Amino acid sequence: METNQYLGIFIDESTEHLDTLYEQLLELEKNPDEKSIIEEIFRAAHTLKGMSATMGYDELATLTHKLENIFDGIRYDRITVQTEMMDLLFSAVDQLNAMVEDIAQGGDGKADIDEMMDKLDKIEKGEDFTTKETETTAKPTASSKDKEESTELELDEFQVTILGESKERGFDNYEIFVKLRDDCLLKGARVYMVFELLEKHGEVVYSNPTVNDLEEENFDNSFTVIFVTKHPADEIEAKIRKVSEIDVVKVTPFSVEEYKKEQDKKLDAQLEKQQKQPTQKAEKKPSKKQEVTKTAKAAPTKTIRVNIERLDILMNLFEELVIDRGRLEQISQELNNFELQETVERMSRVSSDLQNIILTMRMVPIDTVFNRFPRMIRQLARELNKEVEIQIIGAETELDRTVIDEIGDPLVHLIRNAMDHGIETPEERVKKGKPRKGTITLQAYHSGNHVFVEISDDGAGIDKEKVRNKAIEKGVITAKEADMLTDQQIYELILASGFSTSEKVSDVSGRGVGLDVVKNTIESLGGTISIDSVQGEGSTFTIQLPLTLSIISVLLVELQKEKYAIPLSSIIETAILNKDEIYHAHNNKVIDFRGKVVPLTFLNDIFEVPKQEEQDDEYFSVVIVRKGNKMTGLVVDSFIGQQEVVLKSLGNYLTNVFAISGATILGDGEVALIVDTNALVK
Repeated sequence: METNQYLGIFIDESTEHLDTLYEQLLELEKNPDEKSIIEEIFRAAHTLKGMSATMGYDELATLTHKLENIFDGIRYDRITVQTEMMDLLFSAVDQLNAMVEDIAQGGDGKADIDEMMDKLDKIEKGEDFTTKETETTAKPTASSKDKEESTELELDEFQVTILGESKERGFDNYEIFVKLRDDCLLKGARVYMVFELLEKHGEVVYSNPTVNDLEEENFDNSFTVIFVTKHPADEIEAKIRKVSEIDVVKVTPFSVEEYKKEQDKKLDAQLEKQQKQPTQKAEKKPSKKQEVTKTAKAAPTKTIRVNIERLDILMNLFEELVIDRGRLEQISQELNNFELQETVERMSRVSSDLQNIILTMRMVPIDTVFNRFPRMIRQLARELNKEVEIQIIGAETELDRTVIDEIGDPLVHLIRNAMDHGIETPEERVKKGKPRKGTITLQAYHSGNHVFVEISDDGAGIDKEKVRNKAIEKGVITAKEADMLTDQQIYELILASGFSTSEKVSDVSGRGVGLDVVKNTIESLGGTISIDSVQGEGSTFTIQLPLTLSIISVLLVELQKEKYAIPLSSIIETAILNKDEIYHAHNNKVIDFRGKVVPLTFLNDIFEVPKQEEQDDEYFSVVIVRKGNKMTGLVVDSFIGQQEVVLKSLGNYLTNVFAISGATILGDGEVALIVDTNALVK
């Protein structure tokens, strides 16, 4: 049966079933007696087994069948759910996932499953599967180690020329092999730190895998670079070893002449092989499986990859169209021509649909990042002997693809930090009168033209005095400067490079590099990070990121003769209030908004807009805006109306203007400033 046409469907559905297995296994661990959970797991495993067998992926079908037997045993109480068993089941699903990924990349989905099958067989029979450890898991064989370190180098002519010239100019060429630890969770961050270190001492000419693959974590645990420098090899090796979670560093001199000789030998060998090839082809016929794989690779897809730069160009062109559309709408209203108005309205509808498509092309739900954390928290909790549950809120919030790709590692750092430093051990929590199980909350939400991601825990919080004293001790600040800092500024000292309050360095944290990487990554995305903490109650790390949406819906308002735009996404309601409805509390003007006390902010005062004429203060125009759970009322002179506008940067000379996130050009050519409501909500 020809199955290649169904390959895409198989991969998509297999991925969905594996996600179901991961999610439901986590639930099963919490509620082992809940039969509905095991029924869901059993259905997912059964369907995956049938699909794999139909497609001819025998190892995948065999392993899934064995898992199905175990889930059936749990379903009918023949097998009892235990912690060690759950670890093994997660490992088995990991192996299934690796096999499906191999198939998606054009492979045959084969893997060595004998050891896993043996252990699962013992679970099914009720035997102890933890006593025997095979040699393959205990330590890697010499041949596999050699294989890791022998990376095939493929330099182009340009790179060879550079290396030759650098040698002539007195530089040294080195081949650097780096292997990360097997349990390294932040491969991308460690690679970044290695490259940053190397670039300070020389130049990286070649990388295998490529830099893009390394950034996207599309590699095993090792990589090789060709490096040009004037520093000695032992110095370079020592500096790389200082980066955490690195297992092996090997720095060897690289000879351009030797490389050229090797390439010539390979070329001669290939020519000989090609001469013998016709006779061998007649003898050896490719297997059916190989034929399937080849055709699978060539199977047509219904998706295409588009360079993000092209999408940026498309967006810029459309932005100009939006400005012209606004101008046309204004002209049609002034001329009051029916045919012109009808044409403009139709153009507006079509361009709105086009706009939605363009904007959503780059947007990805943050759920793709959040999904990896429940399993990571489970594993960390086991390692640290802590009891932790995770709450995820707002996973459907969408972010730009470029931001999604970068935000994963910072969040991993923050969660690991919360697990190690924040959440106490169950015994400590009971002593403090807290529940044994700690809670880490991941929340994402839109506010204005920004996305907020909050990582909060109900742990020990940050010891303000300890941070302050440590910062003075390390020379980050002076004692005089420390006295002038606010609580929040003191908390943010932990983001400084090399800063750590941990008494001992663990595998999880304590080296003083994690939060520094977090801060640098977020700032490189145009975002900010703030910290709020109450000692004994917990901490909240708030990441503010730009939406990167160039076209936003706003409410245009007027302050005297000046026009301002307030993003609709942050507006709850607009209202006209009588002065009698305004109260005073703690020297601030407030209103009663549906039973909640909401402070008022007068934009005329904030932006120092000069009053040109006496105003009637009998009535106030108010825009109620929110940031998360907090609200404020923005007092303006008048409302103009809703409009879609193009968000433009204020340029390099006007960075960090308070409460202004950008500007826009209106249809009549006027410039309106866009209000950053997040800065006004306290």
